[in-house]
Amino acid sequence: MAEKTYQAGVKEYRKAYWTPDYVPLDTDLLACFKVVAQPGVPPEEAAAAVAAESSTGTWTTVWTDLLTDLDYYKGRAYRIEPVPGDPSAFYAFVAYPIDLFEEGSVVNVLTSLVGNVFGFKAIRSLRLEDVRFPIAYVKTCGGPPNGIQVERDRLNKYGRPLLGCTIKPKLGLSAKNYGRAVYECLRGGLDFTKDDENINSQPFMRWNHRFEFVMEAVQKAEAETGERKGHYLNVTAPTPEEMYKRAEFAKSLGAPIIMHDFLTGGFTANTGLANWCRQNGMLLHIHRAMHAVIDRNPYHGIHFRVLAKCLRLSGGDHLHAGTVVGKLEGDRQATLGWIDIMRESFIPEDRSRGIFFDQDWGSMPGVLPVASGGIHVWHMPALVAIFGDDACFQFGGGTLGHPWGNAAGAHANRVALEACVEARNQGRAVEREGKEILTEAAQHSPELKIAMETWKEIKFEFDVVDKLDVQKRAAA
Repeated sequence: MAEKTYQAGVKEYRKAYWTPDYVPLDTDLLACFKVVAQPGVPPEEAAAAVAAESSTGTWTTVWTDLLTDLDYYKGRAYRIEPVPGDPSAFYAFVAYPIDLFEEGSVVNVLTSLVGNVFGFKAIRSLRLEDVRFPIAYVKTCGGPPNGIQVERDRLNKYGRPLLGCTIKPKLGLSAKNYGRAVYECLRGGLDFTKDDENINSQPFMRWNHRFEFVMEAVQKAEAETGERKGHYLNVTAPTPEEMYKRAEFAKSLGAPIIMHDFLTGGFTANTGLANWCRQNGMLLHIHRAMHAVIDRNPYHGIHFRVLAKCLRLSGGDHLHAGTVVGKLEGDRQATLGWIDIMRESFIPEDRSRGIFFDQDWGSMPGVLPVASGGIHVWHMPALVAIFGDDACFQFGGGTLGHPWGNAAGAHANRVALEACVEARNQGRAVEREGKEILTEAAQHSPELKIAMETWKEIKFEFDVVDKLDVQKRAAA
């Protein structure tokens, strides 16, 4: 029996969409895909198929092609590169004219780039590794409602990372007991407490009751400490109308910040909420629930650096970014790469950190990365070294699991943070000298001493699933 061979249809995609001589324009949106083609499909044809199916192409010639300028509007596969250490895959670089995308619409961009093409038969697997948004497109997007500097000004907090805590257990507490936990954490020294991503409005704790008890706790802690405090009130809801209703109620109670699950809630809802926050002087914390479904497989989906870029355009003041240390997935160099993508105004191409394109954000404010997931006081030196000042360290069990209670756990976090920041400001190598720094601080803080004794053996030392391709090459 003769072996089946691939046929594009009436015409081969590469005849129109493979353009190796093309020089991308400054206004082009650029994308890098990791492609594994089906057997028998040449790389040039697979790359062209991705460009075609994510822009103007279809499997055959249609008469309406004559009614437009396809040569202007088509996506162009302009470069192919081997993936280091993986002969089965290659990178396909595609340039898209800016006019293919509605202004200020992350929804429209993603619908094109990761729409039907991911189910295309000629492709065994496909992953969107990176996107270059041209500055001309960046300027059409609202971006973060406030940004890092405005947030610091609103909170009057400078010179150190911010501290937070996710209230646990994440489900099952009554509104009053939930508020009690918030109060203890905030009076103990934290800047923020947080709803977990799946706290919405369940029978055991309706959203309005939680909002009321939480804001009572916030205001009480502010009065006792003299510091500005906040709690991320999750306004994620079944409908946009209900989401805005919850946001308005949070504002009426004097809340400084609200929260949204941007992937499960959707980019349309997120952009609308970001616009509302900008108009109403509210900070917006973003949780990335569902991201690993999309970004963890190294051969399929969308890399988190792309999701981070899309969130910065769509709007958010905080974004969970992984920790490197702790229980959640995170490659160190890759994490450093997308932290810069979230915060900096210009990020140069750097393949050692997984960044395939220069990215110019112009004057768009930065997003505060949030480190969370299995972190405790022993991780503080590494967190300070990795993230620097413009970040929020979000503990959970590493606060609430303290043997002396929530306030003591929060106090231990705060002492550890300030000790590490002071040591860094003195020129010490915080990550290398972390044990000594914490031990010295614990001499004056029994809360920190007990925290260190409690979690000294707790580690999450598993291999990272999604490693940078350059690391794979080094390992090979």
